[in-house]
Amino acid sequence: MTRRGVFMSARRFTVVSLFTGGGGLDLGLEQAGFQTVSAVDSDADCVASLRRNQRRRLLVGNGRTYLDGTLLIDAGVETLHPDQLRSPACGPCWTPDLMAGGPPCQPFSSSGKLLSVDDPRGRLFEHFVRLAAGLQPKVIFFENVRGLVTARGPGGEPGEALRMVKEAFESIGYATTFALLNAADYGAPQRRVRCFMMATRCTGLPAFPEPTHAETPEGGLFAARLPWVTLGQFLTSFPPPTADEIVRPTPLLASRLAEVPAGSGLKSAGAREATRPGGHWGYRQGTFIADLDEPARTITASASQDWIRLPDGSLRRLTLRECAGLQGFPPEWQFVGPIASRFRQVGNAVPCVFGKVLGEAMRAALQEGAGPRPASAPLPRDLLAAIAYTRKEQDRNGASRRRVIQRLRRGEVDPGAVKGLGSADGTGRR
Repeated sequence: MTRRGVFMSARRFTVVSLFTGGGGLDLGLEQAGFQTVSAVDSDADCVASLRRNQRRRLLVGNGRTYLDGTLLIDAGVETLHPDQLRSPACGPCWTPDLMAGGPPCQPFSSSGKLLSVDDPRGRLFEHFVRLAAGLQPKVIFFENVRGLVTARGPGGEPGEALRMVKEAFESIGYATTFALLNAADYGAPQRRVRCFMMATRCTGLPAFPEPTHAETPEGGLFAARLPWVTLGQFLTSFPPPTADEIVRPTPLLASRLAEVPAGSGLKSAGAREATRPGGHWGYRQGTFIADLDEPARTITASASQDWIRLPDGSLRRLTLRECAGLQGFPPEWQFVGPIASRFRQVGNAVPCVFGKVLGEAMRAALQEGAGPRPASAPLPRDLLAAIAYTRKEQDRNGASRRRVIQRLRRGEVDPGAVKGLGSADGTGRR
């Protein structure tokens, strides 16, 4: 069968992937039945990882392998013309069913310098829009950190960056719907909240799937849901680390962490604000003791992952392989590059479960076929509440917060000391 036959037989829905990174979102979409036609990233190690796993022909299911026939492109999206995203197998007039991607999140993340659209990476979504306008996919899928919801735009108003994203996709003819989702609510052993947009131009808007799991599912609204999958359950079912994977604390750090309970860590001196004279404290990087009775905290792009307290009281870090498993990567998936790069690829990935459950929702919308031109859904209440809360915080603490953020950008403040600034938006726990 020709490559064109691979893409077109059995009406397998196709996807063009932007900002692909380590491939977590794409793996989930392929598990949902999509075929990745092309995938783009500007990180050479990410593309090398994708190529290695493509060559290894790892099974998705039903005889298919991950990234089978996918055109892998090592380039920045800002350099690309839409035609470069068409595989030679597809022809000059081909359009994808889906275009998916998550532009770099650091401009909107509390772990970054909170530059929002002032950071050039914060404007890369404009090239996402440009490429979508050129290829005209039936559905668009956009992902980012929850900090995007309350991020400020050029006017300095909370929520302005999200509105810019929404209006940009609407300006090229797409109706949009947004949601904040937690990976733990869909069975992942990790608490990771992300902002998602699905957009269509000729089919009904996909519905965000109902959660299958809950923190406290007993009775009431959540009676039909399963309990969250805990980190302890995950580690019990996962192959134990090898000796060369284990990282232990220095004797000094071990002594300082000895009395820290699970679910806590060493605290940094918080940045002070007008209404918080004691400061916005945060956990110091690399000093948190994981609670095995909860899903893991959000896996970060750092090698300084959370500590696991063993039955004998000693500590070890979560390993790279365990972090990849918590993100949903298959155990046999391999990452290329120095250890810091491999942790970055894992930590920056979209959990595979999101690609799978949202991919299934988008596939259902595509199967319904063309219909009346859809209208955008209003922003959900939790997003509007987060924006309103942040506006109120800005009125109370704006001047002091601006001073702290300026010091952060100049490298004068430990980022751990200002994490509270990024999460003071009403969207969830620290």
